[in-house]
Amino acid sequence: MTDSSSTHQVENPPFDVSKPHTARVWNYLQGGKDNYPVDREAGDALKTLLPDIAEAARADRQLLIRVVRYLAGEVGIRQFLDIGTGLPSANNTHEVAQATAPESRIVYVDNDPLILTHARALLTSTPEGRTDYLHIDLEDPAAIIREAARTLDFTRPVALTMLGILNHIMDTDEAYTIVNRLVEALPSGSYLVISHPTTDIHGDAVMAAVKFWNEGGGTPPVTARTREEITRYFDGLELLEPGVVSSSLWRPEPSELGTPAEVIEYAGVGRKS
Repeated sequence: MTDSSSTHQVENPPFDVSKPHTARVWNYLQGGKDNYPVDREAGDALKTLLPDIAEAARADRQLLIRVVRYLAGEVGIRQFLDIGTGLPSANNTHEVAQATAPESRIVYVDNDPLILTHARALLTSTPEGRTDYLHIDLEDPAAIIREAARTLDFTRPVALTMLGILNHIMDTDEAYTIVNRLVEALPSGSYLVISHPTTDIHGDAVMAAVKFWNEGGGTPPVTARTREEITRYFDGLELLEPGVVSSSLWRPEPSELGTPAEVIEYAGVGRKS
């Protein structure tokens, strides 16, 4: 890997380690080290309320790997717009895509200051490809598309991945509007990938965890939605099989252990005609 990369809209804002942050807690639940005592304390409390939340965090990472391998390998996508990047971990989007197609171009988008400090770790790239990091809020889709166009060619198909990010948009109608505006900017043959926590699986425990997070000072606030609400994100797109399912059940790898258990989030992939 080389540093065929750049960073835009970087201001190095301070980050608050007195309150738990979802990106850092998710990193802790995935077994990462980029977190603080306040995040680990919140993560442990969430595991008490929702025992399989760590499994959901790991399933989310495995989903990313499977989807990116599929899109880069079987579909031939060479451009990825990853919104809600999260903290660096093993098998980031650019690593998975460029392992299959070294010429792949990836743009990461997030607005968390701690993630900004790790941007250089994300931005290594193959000589043939390119990566970029944008420090932009999801609620400004026009800016995301404008800045991403520095690296991506929006006349060619793009895979838009939004894993565990739309649950931070508390207003459901606003969340649909954001997704629609982003998808409108994509050309035919592009893909939308979403994962989102749900109230359909272990609903009472999920709601208790959401209440704990939002009322206990966790940042940013979160919400969970039903399968029907999550499926609406794919309106107007061709929803790939097996549809909107538990993220652990979206085309899982064959295993001697049998079918994976459901986790507390749904996932789906849609294609723009």
